[in-house]
Amino acid sequence: MSIMKAKLKVVNLNKSADSETINFVGVSKSDGYDETGLDENNTFAKYTPCADLRIVVTNPALFNTFEIGQEYYLDFVLAKNEV
Repeated sequence: MSIMKAKLKVVNLNKSADSETINFVGVSKSDGYDETGLDENNTFAKYTPCADLRIVVTNPALFNTFEIGQEYYLDFVLAKNEV
């Protein structure tokens, strides 16, 4: 079971021959709200107002998967040490 869900947006990509570095930030509504202020990104920004994540991908099968401006959900699930 997830203990937290975040919504992140790709804001920067740095590509090299053997890796891609992807920078994400927490979503927010940048083009204004209607009178209710209801919007999925506004809701996520309210409860997770600040997020900054950097991932370095070294698996060539995943290269060119992410694009600037795309949004993703990230579920935090407790990793159990099972031996």
